[in-house]
Amino acid sequence: MQDSDGSLRRGGVRRLPAVIAAGVLAIATMMLAPRPAEAADPPWLTVSADRFAAFSVPAAYIQANLGEVSQVHIEGDFGPSAAWVEYGLTRRGDLWSGVLGPLEPGLYHYQVTADDTKTLKDPTNGAGVASRPLLSTFLVPGDSARLLADAPDGRRGTVEPLAYRTGKEQRTALVWTPPGYSARGGRPYPVLYLRSGPDRAATDWLDLGRAGQILDNLSAGNAVEPMVVVIADGRDGDPGLADLRKAAGDAYRVHRDREHQAVAGVAEGGSQALRAVLTGPGEFAYAGSFSGRPAQIPDLGPAAGHGLKLLRLYTGNVTDPAYNATVELTRALDRAHVRYEFDGVDPRGGGNWAAWRRNLIDFLPRLFRKVAGHGPSAGHGPLRGRFEPPAPGTTPTPAVTKDGFVTFETTTAFTGARHVTVWANIAPGGSWLRVPMARTGDRWRVTVGPLEPWFYYYQWIVDRVGTKDTANPTKVTSEPAWSWFLLPGKRARLLSDVPAGRGGKVESLTYQSTVAGAERTALVWTPPGYDPGRAEKYPVLYLQHGSGQNYTDWTEMGRARQILDHQYLDGDLVPMVVVMGNGNSTDFTRELLENIVPAARARYNISGDPGGQALAGLSMGGAQALGVLKAHPGRFAYVAAFSAGFGAGTGVDAAAVNDGTKMLRMYVGDVTDFAYPWFAAGLATMDELGVRYEFDGITPGPHGWDVWQKNLIDLAPRLFRR
Repeated sequence: MQDSDGSLRRGGVRRLPAVIAAGVLAIATMMLAPRPAEAADPPWLTVSADRFAAFSVPAAYIQANLGEVSQVHIEGDFGPSAAWVEYGLTRRGDLWSGVLGPLEPGLYHYQVTADDTKTLKDPTNGAGVASRPLLSTFLVPGDSARLLADAPDGRRGTVEPLAYRTGKEQRTALVWTPPGYSARGGRPYPVLYLRSGPDRAATDWLDLGRAGQILDNLSAGNAVEPMVVVIADGRDGDPGLADLRKAAGDAYRVHRDREHQAVAGVAEGGSQALRAVLTGPGEFAYAGSFSGRPAQIPDLGPAAGHGLKLLRLYTGNVTDPAYNATVELTRALDRAHVRYEFDGVDPRGGGNWAAWRRNLIDFLPRLFRKVAGHGPSAGHGPLRGRFEPPAPGTTPTPAVTKDGFVTFETTTAFTGARHVTVWANIAPGGSWLRVPMARTGDRWRVTVGPLEPWFYYYQWIVDRVGTKDTANPTKVTSEPAWSWFLLPGKRARLLSDVPAGRGGKVESLTYQSTVAGAERTALVWTPPGYDPGRAEKYPVLYLQHGSGQNYTDWTEMGRARQILDHQYLDGDLVPMVVVMGNGNSTDFTRELLENIVPAARARYNISGDPGGQALAGLSMGGAQALGVLKAHPGRFAYVAAFSAGFGAGTGVDAAAVNDGTKMLRMYVGDVTDFAYPWFAAGLATMDELGVRYEFDGITPGPHGWDVWQKNLIDLAPRLFRR
C-alpha cells in the first residue's frame, strides 16, 4: 500500500520513498568563454519531485577552465529570506557534488565558484540572466509558485523591445502587451511603468522577476485589468521617465491621462516611483514602492500625493536594506497626512527578487480597478521601529533577537582578510551554508534570519580556512573550530536547559581500556532522584558518537542532557542511566563489552540483564551498534542506529537477532544525508534476511546534529517499555 506522502509500507514498516531526480534544465554554452560543454553532457543540476536540488559538477571541467582548486561551491539565493549564500560541494571521485533542500517552491539563481574568486556559469543550464551572464536560474514548482510557471500556449502576452532616447543617449525598454492586444483601433489600455534599480537591468524583471509569467497567469485568470506594462532600468530620474512615457504613448495604444497610468519599481526604482508621485505634478494615479529606500525623504508639501488613488509600500524584514527607510517614510507620510497603504513586513523577504515577485503579484490586481482589501498580505506584520544591530565591538556572540534574527560579528583579528563567511546549519533541514560577511570598520558582520528556534553551530571561514569565533565561550571539544548558540522557542524547548536543580546529573566515568592500552573517559547521565541503593537496578542506554567525534559530543552538540532532563520531567522517560562512551577504538565490540559496560556496572546501579540494556549510536556509532547486534544477538534488547547502514548480511543469525531483540529501530536523514544510500541498502539486506526492525520514515535533514537530536528525542521514550 502507499501512504499519502508517497512512501511504501509493508508489514507495518515504512520504507524509503523513491527519490525521482528529474533533469529540469537545458544545455547551453558557457558565458565566460571557457570550453563549451558537449551536447551529451549530463546536467549539473537536477531537481527531484520532492524539491531537492542535486549538483554534480565535473572536476575535469573545473580544472580545465579554472585550474587547480581546493574548494567549489554553488553561490545562490538559498539562504534565509532568500539571502545570497554559498553552498559547498564535496569532491567525490570525478565530481564535485552535493544535495540541497527541500527548497521552497520558487525561482532560484546561482553560479559556480571555486576558491572564492573563480566563477563560471553552469554550461548545461540554458536558463540565464541577460544582465549577469554567469548566473543560471531554475524553477522549483509548487502551488505557491504557480504564477511563476509558464502560462498555457495561447494565453500568453507578448514582450518586445521599445527604443527611446533620453537626452543624447539611446535606450531600450521592454513592453508586455496582453493576449489579444492590437495596435489598430479600439479603446486604449492603461499602462504601468515598471522600474528596476540603477544596478539592475530591465531584463532582470523578466529573468529574475518572472514578470512575464506573472502577468500572463494573472491575465489568464482575469485577476488583473488588461494593461500594457513598460519595463525599464532605473539609471535615469524623472526626465528619463518622461521620455519613456512619451515613447510608449507614441508606439502603443495606451492612455496618456493620469487616471490610467501607474508607476512602480524595486530598490532605487521604487525610490524613483516615490519621487515621481510625491514631488512630481501628479501624473500617476497608482504607485508602488518595492523596497524603495530614498536617500532623503522627499519634501512632502501640501500637494504631495495629489491625485493618487493608490500608493502602496512594500518592504522585507530587517535584513532588507529598505526596512529602516520604510520606517522613516511611513512616519513622514503620516505627518504630512498623505494616504498610503502598507503591505506589512514580509517575514520571508530580504530585499531581493524572491520578495519583489510577491510584491508584484500583490500590486498588479490593485491597478485600474476597485478592490476590497487594502491591508497587509496574509502573514505580514507591522513595522516595529528601526532595526539597529549592536554597535561594532559590542555585539554578544552572536546577538539574537526574539524574532530570530542573528547578527554575527568577528573580532578585529581579520582586518587583512579578503573573504569571510559564517558557516552554519541554517539551510533547509539543517544543512550548512556559508553567508558572506561584510567588512564594518575593522570587523566583519552580517545579520541573518529569521531562523526557527533550534540549536545552531557555526564557524568563520576566513580566506577558505575554518576559524573559531573566539568571542563565543561555547566549545566543541572534538571540533574546536565550532561555536554554538541556542535560539529559544517552543520548537527548541527540549534542547533548552531545565530550571536549575531540576535536571539529572552528568558525571565523568574514568576506566582503563584494555583495547586502547590507556585510561579513557565516558560521560554518564543519571536521572533526577537517582538512587544508587535502589533495589531495582536502573535500565541503561549506551549512547555512541560518530567518526571524528568523542564521548563529549552527545552533551556538547547532541544536547542529550537537556533532552533527557525534559523528557524525564515531562513523564515521557523510563528512569534510566545513559552512558556515553569513547567509541574511537580498533575493536569497539571488545571496548564496549570488556571495558565500558563493566566500568559502568561497577560504579552505577544499572542492569546487566539484556532486557534492561539498550545500545544506540550515530553514523560510525550506529554501525558499531549494529555490529554488536550481529556479533552478539540478544546482549542488548534495544538497539538503534542513526544514519548508519546495516552492512553485509553474511553470517547474521536473523532468528537469534529477532528472538533476542525487543526493538531494533532505524533512523536516517533525507537525501542530503550522505548515509542515505547505505541505509537504504541496509534495509534491503534486513528484509532479505528476515530481520525485524522499525523504520518510521526519514528524519528531515542532513548527516548532522539536527537529525540526530530528533532521533534521540524519538528513541529515548520508547526504551524499556516492552
